[in-house]
Amino acid sequence: MITISGAVIDVATLGVTVPSPAAAADATTVTGAVGFWDGVLARVAATAPPDPRLLWPAVVVVALAWVLPGVRRWSRAGTTLVHEAGHAAVGMLVGRRFHGFVVEGDLSGRAVTSGPSRGAGRCATAWAGYPMPALVGAGAVLAVLAGWSGAVLATALVVLAVLLVMSRSVRTAALVALCGGAVAALWWWGDEVVAVPLRAGVVAGVGLLLLAGAWESLGDVARSRDGGADHRTLARLTPLPAGFWWVTWALVDGGATWLVVRTIMNMVL
Repeated sequence: MITISGAVIDVATLGVTVPSPAAAADATTVTGAVGFWDGVLARVAATAPPDPRLLWPAVVVVALAWVLPGVRRWSRAGTTLVHEAGHAAVGMLVGRRFHGFVVEGDLSGRAVTSGPSRGAGRCATAWAGYPMPALVGAGAVLAVLAGWSGAVLATALVVLAVLLVMSRSVRTAALVALCGGAVAALWWWGDEVVAVPLRAGVVAGVGLLLLAGAWESLGDVARSRDGGADHRTLARLTPLPAGFWWVTWALVDGGATWLVVRTIMNMVL
């Protein structure tokens, strides 16, 4: 029954159905879920390629990592994460089992896989770590320039979720969780807080840092006397010397760097 200006009207007589509170709540839930997934798809979808001259947040990211030791340490930690993820991903692709990984306090890392102790799969797994930051970094920059920064961040979230499960120390899990939180915030809110392509700029900046980190890692391992370093492991597994494997990494890094520089120059000039 509904009362309007003192008159009583029987809703049932009029044939009007009043939704119950439970039905209204269900409708609100469905609407919210649809809105959420619409937001997810919108943030993953490609956008118009950004003008490289508007990606100044990338310059800020690189400059901060250059002048601030704390940011530089985070940059090196990110390079280590990608390095170890490279070992794990290639190891699984060639049939090895990935048991987990750790990042040490000195920002070195160790991924543990099991499988045959020799052979092509073992060599591919050992080789994959050092070039991976350059490949991922170049891929991120090129994807940004093609309008796919949202997809890069969504992919990073999935990878970080897997790495969180496979973390084998509190330090490692905390590092992965913090990276995941930062990526999630940038992905969901990045372009809503400022009137610049913040997501694209930051992703491009991180990609450039990974490229730089790949070169820095090559310098570190060249100076290292660690017998367990990846190129020396490869020398024990194959007839080829450690220096040969180091050169292959340098060629990959050089190719990735050249591709990024050429693409940016073609877009700017």
